[in-house]
Amino acid sequence: MTQVEHHYAHLSEVQMHYAVAGEGEPLVLLHGYPQTWLCWQRTLPFLTDRFRVIMPDLRGLGDTSRPAGGYDKKTVAADVWELVHDRLGIETFHLAGHDWGGVVAFRLAADHRDAVSRLAIVDVAIPGDGAPDIGQGGRRWHHRFLQTLDLPEALVEGREHHYLGWFWRNYGHRPDAIDPAHIAEYLRVYTSAGATRAGFAYYRSVTQDVADNTGLPPLDMPVLAVGGGTSWGRGTEVAVSCRTMAKDVTEVVIDECGHWVPDEQPEQLAGHFRSFFTVART
Repeated sequence: MTQVEHHYAHLSEVQMHYAVAGEGEPLVLLHGYPQTWLCWQRTLPFLTDRFRVIMPDLRGLGDTSRPAGGYDKKTVAADVWELVHDRLGIETFHLAGHDWGGVVAFRLAADHRDAVSRLAIVDVAIPGDGAPDIGQGGRRWHHRFLQTLDLPEALVEGREHHYLGWFWRNYGHRPDAIDPAHIAEYLRVYTSAGATRAGFAYYRSVTQDVADNTGLPPLDMPVLAVGGGTSWGRGTEVAVSCRTMAKDVTEVVIDECGHWVPDEQPEQLAGHFRSFFTVART
C-alpha cells in the first residue's frame, strides 16, 4: 500500500486536513462530494513514482472544518491556494479535480493561471459554461432537491447510509464501484455534526458559481477533460463544457466507467494523468 502522510493546516478560515504521497513534480488532486481525499487512494500506486501528490479535504468536507459559509467555488479554491502556495510554498503545480473538486480546480486555475501548469477535469461540467445548469436538465435530480433549504437535511440526517448509499451504488458502472472500507470512512465523516449542511452547501452556491465564472477569459493552459462512458458518467459532456471555458482541451471518455472514475478505473485514469502531466523538457 502506498505510504500516505496526513497533516493539518490552520488557514485563514478553515482547519484543512490534507494527505501527501510520493515524490516529484507537485500534483494537487481535489475530491468531490460525498467523498474525501480517499477517492484518490487507488490511483496513487500509478502516480507516486513521478509526482508529489497533495490531496486536501475541501472546505466543510472530510476532516476539514465546516464553517457556516464560503461554499462558492471561488472561496473554496482560495482555501486550496492558501494551502498549496502560501503554506507549502509551491509556486507552480499540476491540478486535477473530480466532481465538485473539478469545479473548484477550474476556479483555482482561472484565478492563478501562471501557477497551474496543466489542469484535468474529471466527470463534471463547469457552472457558467452556457448550459442551463450542470444537473443535465433535471436528470441529476438531487441538484435541485439539495438547493431547497432545510428540507433535505430533515429528510437525510440520521439516514445518510440510505441517501448517500444510493449514489455510491447507482452512479458507477457497477454497484460495488466503491470499496466498502471507503464507504465506512465516508459515513464516519458525513454523519458528523454539520457535515450534511456543508455538503449540501456546494449545491446551494451554484448560482453564485455561475455568476463568478460567466465572462471569464478562456484558460490558456492545456486542459484534460475526462468523462465516464457508462451509467451516470458524463461522457463527452465534460469536454463540451470545458471547450467553452478553455482554448486547449483534450477529450477522454473511459469505457466501463460511471461517475466514480478514480475508484472504477484508477489505472486508466492515472495513465491519462501521467501522459498529460508529464511534459517533455527541451
